[in-house]
Amino acid sequence: MEFPKWVTDRVIARQGKLHAYDHFKPEETAFVVVDLQNFFTQPGYMGECKAAPATFPAVNKLANALRKAGGHVIWVQTCADNADTFWAHFHHDMLKPELSQRRLTEMSVDHPGYELAAELDVAPTDTRVVKRYYSALAPNSSNLHEVLQDKGVKNVLIGGTTTNVCCESTARNAMMLNYRSIMVHDALSAFTSQEHEFALQAWMLYFGDVLGADDVIARL
Repeated sequence: MEFPKWVTDRVIARQGKLHAYDHFKPEETAFVVVDLQNFFTQPGYMGECKAAPATFPAVNKLANALRKAGGHVIWVQTCADNADTFWAHFHHDMLKPELSQRRLTEMSVDHPGYELAAELDVAPTDTRVVKRYYSALAPNSSNLHEVLQDKGVKNVLIGGTTTNVCCESTARNAMMLNYRSIMVHDALSAFTSQEHEFALQAWMLYFGDVLGADDVIARL
């Protein structure tokens, strides 16, 4: 991904080089893939991000490479069961009633919308995490932090959808929990290219690194 000069100049002025991390120990690295569920990736669902399926090859490539190297792959899925209660202001104030009900239905654990997209290479040895809010690392959202700690993870690679919502929210919390946090740009998608690019520019300026799947693999 190419960044504007004003971004690269500020990053280099802050940390001395454009990319903060030269290598990753695989056993200390987790690829956290956020919300690549049917609800967010397949036609006909309320949350469809049309750009998401184009990221599946990069997601699969990085997941397979990291597994082979001895690292960890974690699939995060949002479940909306009872969300009208535990996230009442979102469901009652920020969504029209018909959209609130549709979200509750299509992301219920028993609905096909909750399932990961069939095109993803999910291994039996991978870890599944269920989250409640945008960020998997928000208080009471999921057990992702405990999972990462138990595995001895220090490096968190973020892929999934959407770049500027659940992925960025999770990544920001990861950075502030002292994980080396990397957004994998070709394994991420958003509803518009502008949202994707603006989110990654802000991320690069203040929070962590942005690398492509091949760049990460080269550093393992």
